[in-house]
Amino acid sequence: MEIGNKIKAVIDFYVDGFRSMTVGKKLWAIIFIKVAILFLVFKLFFFPDILKENYDNDDDRARAVAEQLTTR
Repeated sequence: MEIGNKIKAVIDFYVDGFRSMTVGKKLWAIIFIKVAILFLVFKLFFFPDILKENYDNDDDRARAVAEQLTTR
């Protein structure tokens, strides 16, 4: 069996499994919504855009990043 056929067989297995789910679809939807909300909260509160806060334009931001990459 070729690698392409194995990959196709695995994909078909999962597609068929998701297609035949009833309750599982709702659970997966809830999981994806929760993960999306979690990443949104993390991005807003834990990963602020420091470059945008400290520098006014893209040239200054690029210069600051290049300086940090070359001096460390």
